[in-house]
Amino acid sequence: MIDRHKVKHSFHRQAVEYDAHAAVQKRVVDRFLDILTEEGNSPARILDVGAGTGLLARHLADRHPTALLSCVDLAPGMAATARQRLGSRALVAVADAEHLPFADASFDCVVSTSTFQWLTTLDAAFAEAWRVLAPGGLFAFALFGHGTFHELKASYCAALVTAGREGEDRTQRFFTGDDVRAALERTGFEARRLGSEDEVEWHADVPAFLRSVKRVGAGNASPLRGRGLAERRVMMEMMRVYGERYGAERGIPATYTVVYGVGIKRTATRGT
Repeated sequence: MIDRHKVKHSFHRQAVEYDAHAAVQKRVVDRFLDILTEEGNSPARILDVGAGTGLLARHLADRHPTALLSCVDLAPGMAATARQRLGSRALVAVADAEHLPFADASFDCVVSTSTFQWLTTLDAAFAEAWRVLAPGGLFAFALFGHGTFHELKASYCAALVTAGREGEDRTQRFFTGDDVRAALERTGFEARRLGSEDEVEWHADVPAFLRSVKRVGAGNASPLRGRGLAERRVMMEMMRVYGERYGAERGIPATYTVVYGVGIKRTATRGT
């Protein structure tokens, strides 16, 4: 279960230094823009959900200078940083992806990157995207999916076995491609594109990797929430296993599996 309150405050605190550490997220934005180019979409009204510091929105404003651009983010600090970056080029609001503050059929295109993995389920957010899109509108997104941080998860589970605590895995569960497709279909979208690509980031060692995760506000993705001597022993064992299994000359890898999707709102009546 994702604690949205903790997610909100974590990203709020890290907003100022987010861009300095979000290397993978920046590569995701670049790839996502390529996908939008391939779709050939020229929307007049665009909504960026989970806009963060406004990096994607800035590119969209450059590409579509006459479009009405709106951005929302759950974290006030992120929204404030996006306002500074975008100025008068976009409306920026603090809002939840599951409760968008817009009327039905307000947009021709809804986009989102590196956001929906912080939801317990996808249905509410996808349903909101469907609601605010006009018929024929395009919903494009990128989220971190199943396979993300698989090295961390496997190492942590091995450490739990050593400690006699099988079944206590507290690493984040990421959505599979099938989860994403099913959510699109349940909320009435026609899936035009759905696939995944891996991004690998290298770090000097496991502590450096865990620090980088915290610096972008993503602490929920790692098993750092435990306290006490027993948990510290598990973490030490996890780091040992991680280094032995995956360490290389470049350091240790951290894999991000990015699910890219494009859906179309074909009709004005949601599917069941």
